[in-house]
Parts: sequence; C-alpha cells; structure tokens
Amino acid sequence: MAHLDWLYDIFKDHLAAPCLVSNDQPFTYEWLLEIISQWRACFIQMGLSPGAIVALQGDFSPQMVAALLALIDHSAVIVPLSPSVGPQQQEFMEIAEVQMAIRPSLDGLHEVQRFEREPENDLSRKLVARGHPGLVLFSSGSTGKSKAALHDFIPLLGKFKTPRRTMKVLTFLMIDHIGGMNTLFYVLSNAGAAVTIADRDPDSACAAIEKHKVELLPTSPTFLNLLLMSEAYTRYDLSSLRLITYGTEVMPESTLTKLHALFPSAKIQQTYGLSELGILRSKSQDSGSLWVKVGGEDFDVKVRDGTLWVKARTAMLGYLNAPSPFDEEGWLDTGDLVEQNGDYVRFLGRRSEMINVGGRKVYPAEVENVLLQMENIKDATVRGERNPITGHIVVARINVTEPEDRTSVHHRIREFCRSRLEPYKVPVKVEIVEGNQFGGRYKKTRRLG
Repeated sequence: MAHLDWLYDIFKDHLAAPCLVSNDQPFTYEWLLEIISQWRACFIQMGLSPGAIVALQGDFSPQMVAALLALIDHSAVIVPLSPSVGPQQQEFMEIAEVQMAIRPSLDGLHEVQRFEREPENDLSRKLVARGHPGLVLFSSGSTGKSKAALHDFIPLLGKFKTPRRTMKVLTFLMIDHIGGMNTLFYVLSNAGAAVTIADRDPDSACAAIEKHKVELLPTSPTFLNLLLMSEAYTRYDLSSLRLITYGTEVMPESTLTKLHALFPSAKIQQTYGLSELGILRSKSQDSGSLWVKVGGEDFDVKVRDGTLWVKARTAMLGYLNAPSPFDEEGWLDTGDLVEQNGDYVRFLGRRSEMINVGGRKVYPAEVENVLLQMENIKDATVRGERNPITGHIVVARINVTEPEDRTSVHHRIREFCRSRLEPYKVPVKVEIVEGNQFGGRYKKTRRLG
C-alpha cells in the first residue's frame, strides 16, 4: 500500500533540494526517492510480509531514513532502536516481538537478522489486521522500567499534511524518541533539510550549526545547560539559528534566562509531547517565559488536581508490556504536575520524582534551578532519599567546575539555598560526582532512593 504518496509528491517537487546532510555530505530528495525504491525491492526479495515487525537499528542517516519510509509503505510495524538503547536492545526486541532486525549502513552492506517468532500480543495483531504501518517507541525509563508504546503510524503522520515553514534542522533528538520522529517528518513534509551529527556534544552541535547554517535546534534543557557551561557558543557562529525548542524535562529558569540573553534574535519555544500521545502544538508566552500553551487540533487538555491530563486523536493503541493508562473516556493522566494561569501552564516536574518531606512537596527542578545559580557548580541533580522520620530528605548530586572539598560545597549550598528556599527544600545531603548525570537522550535521571 502507498501510505506516503502525499509525501512523495512533495519530494518530487523538490528533487534537487537537499533533504539530509550526513558527514557533511548533502543527499537530495531525488536520491531519497531512488533509495526508498531500492529498499522496497529489497523487502520483496527478502520475502518480508506486510505487517512484519521490524527493528531498525542505528542513528539518523540517509539509509536509515529511506528504510524507515519504505517500511511504512510496506505496512510494517517499525521498532527504531538508536545506540542510546545500549544493552537493553535485546530486551526491547523481545518485548516488541521483532521478527527481523535491520542495521542500515552508508555503503549499502546492510546487516539483517531474522527471528523465528509470531506476534502474540493482541494489539500488534489488531494493527496488522488493519493493514496499517505501526511504530513502537520505548520510554526512557528515567524513573522506572521502560514501557513499549504501540502506535498506528497513519494518525501520527496526519498532522504533517498541513504545510509549515521550510527549515534546516539539526537532528539532535533520537530517532527512537517521539521528538526525533516529529523532527524528521516536520523536515521532510516541508521540503527542509535534516543535518545529522555523529556526536551530540556542544562543540559538534555548534560546528554543524555554523557550517550548515542550521535554523532550528530541537533539544533538551540538559543539553542547553551543557552548551552554556561549555561556552561552545563563543567558538562558533550560531547566528543562523531562528528557533531553539526544548522539551522532555523541566527547564531551569536560570538556564532559560541565560539562553535568552545569549540568543536574543532566536525564538525560544517550549515543546511538549509523550511517547503515548505524540507531540502537541505549543506556544510559549515569550522566549524568556516558562509558561506555555499546549494542545492543538488533535488534542484536548485539562488540569485536574494540579496534574495535566490529555486526550489525543494520535494516542497510542496501548502498551505492549503494561496495562492501558487511559481512562474510560480516553484521557491520559500524564503525571506532569503544573501550575495554571488561564490557557497557559508551567511545568513543575513529574509526580514520580516529587520528594515528600514530612508531608510537604519538593520539586527537584526548583532546587536544581537554585543550585545552578551558584559559582563552581556546573550541573546538579536533586532527588529524594528515604528517611524514617520525614519520609524523604533532599539529596543533591553536583558536578563542580574546579575541585572543591565536599564540606565546603555543602556549607555554601546550605547558606545559598536558605536565603532562596523554604528550610525543608534545602539539601540535607550533598554528593560531588564525576561524569554526566543524564542518559543517552540528554535527560536527567532521577530516582527516589
């Protein structure tokens, strides 16, 4: 079935334009159409049946994108697995009941692995019976076990039929992340160009932005904080940036304030989406504000007891390895705690990350925001640790710029926080750590201890 004829019509109108830039080499829409055709022929030769569950292993690359589009047209159920998955890859393929794993390569020598298994999950079977392509996305598991969300790909693609601005975009978010998929189809449906990078560190990202005149940087608050601390923005010309979007976690106000001052000509916009729902339309109150309006034509939004609830026409069919999280009317309790001001909300944090100190709520992001304003602290992650008296205590894990004695740091933190936070929010325990405090998706990892 030709599920993507509408998209290929856009490609045909822009044959000579670059659709992807990989290893500094541009690939045109004409090239992409040809490689998609080759993948289609390859699937027939392999004997791949429509409805087969196929893992695509790798990062953004021209061959990866072509294989993805060809699999959609082949009505396959696609399980993208980026390198960030690491040792969980085998577990994820078993949960998704993968029947074939494909690792595309630039030179065309693709690695293929077959598995003798028939799908037993009722959700997968129902989707295959529809004749629609599917998408399986695994949650990051930053606060627990990863869940496998199964989507019908057709509703997810519907919103991209509305034309938007053509832009050159950095593919920072992973291909197995809902934000990465959103980035890719935004680019392709508007005849833009996706610029890929091998390493997602500040210097690599900034070098690509300068060289290829990238206009849109979609990323996370954690990466933006790294960008500020590294001062990589001073070593490259980033004047081409017109839009910086951030999501996946709460943005520290101090980080946003610095970013807004450094990039006054770029619009800074908060985004919001979940693997279970897709990406909602969003509108920040302004570039320096944490207040954002979320929703759009495919979404209904409400706040109940301080928590954001969403009902989406692009919602997943369900989890492959967990009960359905939707209520009888199709609403999802997102677990995101918010403040509300008219049509706008401000995200406070995940309910699963909230620290309960003697019955009083502590949001990790609020404490982290204060810590990041201190001298010699380049990163901070706050979590709760169980305590027999108060329920939890506040624990801060910090990275320092220059070596400093833990006792000295703890004293400075206590004094600094006491003047800015209620006493129960002040970290009781401070740990100085080496290395990064985030996962492969550049998102902080917090678990209650």
